Amino acid sequence: MALQLLTSFLPLLLLLLCFTNLTMAAYNILSFGAKPDGWRDSAPALLAAWGKACGDKKPATLVVPKGYFLVSRALFQGPCKNNNIRWLIHGTIVGDSAYSGASEWITFKYVEGLSLYSATFDARGQSLWSCKAANRSCPTGSTALTISQSKNVTLSGVTVKNSENFQIAIMFSQGIRVEGATVTAPVDSPNTDGIHVHMSSLVSITNSTIRTGDDCISLGTGVTNISVQDIRCGPGHGISIGSLGGSPGDTIVQNVTVSSVILTGTQNGLRIKTWANPYDGFVSGIVFRHAIMNNVQNPIIIDQNYCPGNANCPNQSSGIKISGVLFEDVKGSSATAVAVKLDCSRSNPCSGIELTSINLSYNGNKRRMAESFCRNVEGRSSGLVNPPSCL
Repeated sequence: MALQLLTSFLPLLLLLLCFTNLTMAAYNILSFGAKPDGWRDSAPALLAAWGKACGDKKPATLVVPKGYFLVSRALFQGPCKNNNIRWLIHGTIVGDSAYSGASEWITFKYVEGLSLYSATFDARGQSLWSCKAANRSCPTGSTALTISQSKNVTLSGVTVKNSENFQIAIMFSQGIRVEGATVTAPVDSPNTDGIHVHMSSLVSITNSTIRTGDDCISLGTGVTNISVQDIRCGPGHGISIGSLGGSPGDTIVQNVTVSSVILTGTQNGLRIKTWANPYDGFVSGIVFRHAIMNNVQNPIIIDQNYCPGNANCPNQSSGIKISGVLFEDVKGSSATAVAVKLDCSRSNPCSGIELTSINLSYNGNKRRMAESFCRNVEGRSSGLVNPPSCL
């Protein structure tokens, strides 16, 4: 009888056991000594809470309640014992207003299965910008939020602002999703790229608003299988692949799709940029589709003769081969007469460049039509192409 009773309740017992194992542990940083006053350093408390969540064998949640939490600098490092750690950040994490010279502020490294929700990070980089504006000897500055050597990380509804240097950097990682982000810095803040991706694959950036003093999104070497969609960019320098080939070593960028983007008042629109150096590499399988330009200085641009100040690379030629690039359904207004500029390497001319359904007007002079410029490039155009194609 007892055996029959145990057998009948066994499915329920197993269900309760599974439910218990799936229940997430929760760690509130106030329990570890964090102070929501904005001036006492909460980095030790955050790191202690992370240690508990990372060391837990079952899924865990780290909770940051409302308030302002000063964090001097923090490295949240794995690998962890579980691959499901969630951060619920209701307050604001703020940086020290005095720059430290460190290259990173908040860093996640060697983690897998991390999710950050509704987080706000204010790096307060104004003092370093002032130092640079005064042409004093200043450090490069810290990246506000870095994802490094990690897998399956989601940033959802995250706000990052006022970084000393890059706002968000994704490096040596796979399976990273950024969705619903707001990234901001003043238009005159130097080198404050919104989201920079380097040596990473399977990265998606969607439904985000980015206003910075440099590129809204920049894709460096070693990036593959990247999706950028539904982005509002401006002010800033636009959406860029590059710059590439600034130093020795093979450069590879392939399978990148940028679609449904709106750029307003930016220096560039959709750009591929390489240094005029002979270093090897290639860029291929690039799709720029469904873009609106509002008074953008260089709506469509490939620049393989990048050589600031004409130093270290005069009279040289880029060794990076660019091929298989599609610009499709790009419309709006150019702030300069040359709306389409395809300036490729004389030693490695661009090939397979395609312009389809382009309609860009010159916003500065109604009597003058927008123009195209082509050099060392092979490709084709189809559909309505305005300004007239030079391919």
